[in-house]
Amino acid sequence: MKKSSALRRLFLIPLVALLAQAACASPAGDPLTLDEVLAQKEDITILVTDSGLGGLSVAADLAARLPDSGIFRNARIVFYNALFHSSGYNSLDSEEEKAKIFDQVLDEMVERYRPDMILIACNTLSVVYENTQFALSPRVPVVGIVETGVDLIARKMEQDPEATAIVFGTRTTIESGVHEAMLVERGFPEEQIVGQAAHRLAGAIERGVESEETMGYIRQFVAEAVAQLPEGERNVFGSFNCTHYGFATDQFAAVFAEVGYPDIELLDPNPEMADFMFRAPYLNRHPGTTVVVEVVSKLEITEQERASIGPLLRAVSPMAADALDAYVWDPNLFRVDWQPPAAN
Repeated sequence: MKKSSALRRLFLIPLVALLAQAACASPAGDPLTLDEVLAQKEDITILVTDSGLGGLSVAADLAARLPDSGIFRNARIVFYNALFHSSGYNSLDSEEEKAKIFDQVLDEMVERYRPDMILIACNTLSVVYENTQFALSPRVPVVGIVETGVDLIARKMEQDPEATAIVFGTRTTIESGVHEAMLVERGFPEEQIVGQAAHRLAGAIERGVESEETMGYIRQFVAEAVAQLPEGERNVFGSFNCTHYGFATDQFAAVFAEVGYPDIELLDPNPEMADFMFRAPYLNRHPGTTVVVEVVSKLEITEQERASIGPLLRAVSPMAADALDAYVWDPNLFRVDWQPPAAN
């Protein structure tokens, strides 16, 4: 995996620790840290964002866990699809262009929704975020998902020091080398970490988790990952470092079984991303938490996409699935300075 300059900043100062400690201006103008938001807010807006629909799983997890938590009196969960064009962030030519566009999206989501915190439920955008101007002086606490995934991999490798991790992610995530570098910084051997980019798999999952398109991509990327393993290596686990991939856990397991790994463990950090909220002294400050969920998108979320993702969300949170069904399609949700390349 390549190690970019943004990556070096990321693993030298872990993302969640940095953002939890940094003072951030709330929409009301009060400087609040992440811990202060959790301790002081009775009514909260949590904005969950992704460059697609994978982060809906994080929004669904929050919607399922918050009602009995008593952390807040009222919680508004807004899932904000930050996808600016169907081609996506991973198709952009440069890291600078990705950061410029996401910067504009961040500014507009804060202006419109005044969130008390932002969860970047997307590994691609968590990597891109480090290069934005917004990150230099965030107006609200921002938490990315990269470190959650690294923590999960690290725990597995501590339990089984001989195991090899296959890190699946988008092209931007894998080319950044962020997971490998953070794991190496913690003392894990580089040779026991295999990065595998799965370009275009996220979009295929949105169109149909069980489709031949999705299965074809998974077979391709699992084969490429297994080919990188030392000959005869059997002690292997997989890690999903794109929030979409957890929707296809059964499909990944079936393909790994086809290539001789029927008992492989597949790690999904999505359900753990919001764990930082669910701890003392924040729990049970109220008898319960009233939760509402909204889904907004600049691009149309097609009936096919809703049919693919909706049932998986409903198994976790019917409220989140209903919000997807009733999503708000707003072509003016945000504007970015970008033009698609001319067709040949």
